Amino acid sequence: MDAESLLLSLELASGSGQGLSPDRRASLLTSLMLVKRDYRYDRVLFWGRILGLVADYYIAQGLNEDQLAPRKTLYSLNCMEWSLLPPATEEMMVQTSVVKGRFMGDPSHEYEHTELQKVKEGDKVFEEEVVVQIKEETRLVSIIDQIDKAVAIIPRGALFKTPFGPVHVNRTFEGLSLSEAKKLSSYFHFREPVELKNKTLLEKAALDPSLDFMDSLEHDIPKGSWSIQMERGNALVVLRSLLWPGLTFYHAPRTKNCGYIYVGTGEKNIDLPFML
Repeated sequence: MDAESLLLSLELASGSGQGLSPDRRASLLTSLMLVKRDYRYDRVLFWGRILGLVADYYIAQGLNEDQLAPRKTLYSLNCMEWSLLPPATEEMMVQTSVVKGRFMGDPSHEYEHTELQKVKEGDKVFEEEVVVQIKEETRLVSIIDQIDKAVAIIPRGALFKTPFGPVHVNRTFEGLSLSEAKKLSSYFHFREPVELKNKTLLEKAALDPSLDFMDSLEHDIPKGSWSIQMERGNALVVLRSLLWPGLTFYHAPRTKNCGYIYVGTGEKNIDLPFML
């Protein structure tokens, strides 16, 4: 959700029971404006909150003029002081995939993982137990990146692609119609396309290259991983992810108001295929 319309956005997303106390809201309003100014971002999004046992992580993201360029992620424990997180790497993903359970809420906390490594002594090969230390900050980077790639979404038409390549906010976007807002095909993954490259030329012929340049939600696997609900007498459409419980997307049809927020423990629902 855009930091400039934070209070309205929190109100629209509150149907899932995800809210912030008045002092947290006031702190976020002020500090996110300062983040935008100091880091010279084009837009700042309040990404959400990852719940920890000791403290919660409040997450924000900074976007440059090109909306699909790599986003900068910041976290805070008190909504006032923000720290920049490093970009996620493949090595981080592999390293943190062995960590299970809740976050502690302390970035310097270290998880211990025991793994077997092969040690060669002369002609003989031994298997030795090695304790690997994994920082919680590294796990935080990895989880945010996974959630962004899997369930960060945007309505069709909210962004447009210029002939030269960069992606910008569509200033003429006036929201989806009520009938379109009820379809999964009207929403895209807010990231570089993956499945679009696998489409045939015949399928691509029906697409508008300036609007349909991202992956649609309708082909997400497992099928049925999204729940669409109309609220407030069809004045608000809410999408909830069943794969990453806690992710809520909201859009008021025929208006520009849209966004997503994640409030959860940072744990993926790996049992979802067996629940559908």
